Amino acid sequence: MEQETVLITGAGSGIGKATARAFAPRVGGLVLADLDEGAAAELAAELGSTAIAMDIDVTDRDSVERVFRRAEEELGPVSVVHANAGVSSMKRAIDLTEADWEYNHAVNAKGVFFTNQVAVRHFLAYGLSGRIVNTASLAAKVGAPFLGHYAASKFAVLGWTQSLALEVAGQGIRVNAVCPGYVKTSMQDREVEWEARLRGVQSEQVRQEYIDQTPLGRLCTPEDVAEVVLFLASGASAFMTGQALNVTGGIYKG
Repeated sequence: MEQETVLITGAGSGIGKATARAFAPRVGGLVLADLDEGAAAELAAELGSTAIAMDIDVTDRDSVERVFRRAEEELGPVSVVHANAGVSSMKRAIDLTEADWEYNHAVNAKGVFFTNQVAVRHFLAYGLSGRIVNTASLAAKVGAPFLGHYAASKFAVLGWTQSLALEVAGQGIRVNAVCPGYVKTSMQDREVEWEARLRGVQSEQVRQEYIDQTPLGRLCTPEDVAEVVLFLASGASAFMTGQALNVTGGIYKG
């Protein structure tokens, strides 16, 4: 992959940041796109001259298209995309508002749709056998209390991933997803606090329950997920498309 350009959305923190670090020594160019351009720029400075930072709003098609154009101008055509930008919130299903629903679906589902669609058009324009890896979730396969709106948005990611993969396989484009479990990130820190308040328990109890549910006996790390993303973007997975690989420590096997 040393001649290829990789684009990662949500690259400024968590899984995106770990994925960027995994790709950096292996690729020719790395586009770190994030709503927080400052965080992306800080990471780009760490990773060196092959990495550039850009601001992106994945809910805005024009913003996504602008990032692809600039990436092409500065580093060459993009051939690998990790559509990773995502958000979460927690609330009881009966208390959800339309705004709660729209917020999760706008970023998690529509953001993946825009990023993937623009990427495929880009691949086709340059005759590239591109690869897309979408960040879904354990919650894309099994629902969870207080996460109905989030789970629905991630189920949508899997349906889209499988459908798109079937449509573009004939052009040599592969589309897969990763489904992380309880990942130790700043997003999880917020979720632990939210769940603790909703259940009326201590936050450490919630975190310990996450660990207890995981057969491998620990929380997932962003690096655990990054290695699977790297695999799906590489030639090692050349005969895989439309897949949703669990990175859950054994929580769910479907």
